[in-house]
Amino acid sequence: MSRILVVDDDAVLLRTLRINLRARGHEVLLAESGPQALAAFLADDPELVVPDLGLPDLDGVEVLRRLRQRSTVPVIVLSARQQADDKVEALDEGADDYVSKPFNVDELMARVRAALRRASTEAEAPATLRSGGLVLDFAAHRAERDGVGVHLTPTEWRLLAELAAHEGRVVSHEDLLRAVWGPGYSREHHYLRVFANQIRRTIEPDPAAPRHLINEPGLGYRLQP
Repeated sequence: MSRILVVDDDAVLLRTLRINLRARGHEVLLAESGPQALAAFLADDPELVVPDLGLPDLDGVEVLRRLRQRSTVPVIVLSARQQADDKVEALDEGADDYVSKPFNVDELMARVRAALRRASTEAEAPATLRSGGLVLDFAAHRAERDGVGVHLTPTEWRLLAELAAHEGRVVSHEDLLRAVWGPGYSREHHYLRVFANQIRRTIEPDPAAPRHLINEPGLGYRLQP
């Protein structure tokens, strides 16, 4: 099946997830700290990472940030933190999904299946997209507007990559939300409004009259070549 890295300092939870993932045919790698997780990731190239945010030595968000510097591997974050800011930060740093502790193991397994399925079937963005003065280098995660480098967050890159994979065509709100944030977010249309506005302020010459990131009311968004 798939090689999955689980990162948590709770030995009981690690054992539970290892049993459940192995029972479903997956190869399971375990790490109890952030440095162990990064070392295992580099050594064994897992196809999915399931880290806890509350690691004792290296915060889970920092682990996620370092993973995203190297890879687009699917990441499902686990956390006992209930604050909305923690969830937003993890998603903004590139997490594919967020599961609050305590959780139902069957639900987590369903999210694992969904994340692996999306990773295996999602369309690929072009290596580089050029449109007028806009350059988006998806391979290097570099963006320019009129020859000047601009910064995009990991989540903004994921949203643009999904749109670029369907260049010029409308991608529905629901498909975008599932692709970028995961299966539990298909109704969170306000996420798209917030991130679309942020992206326009970065890449558009005039954010009030966008030329690149176009909203089709009631349908979705498209990236205009």
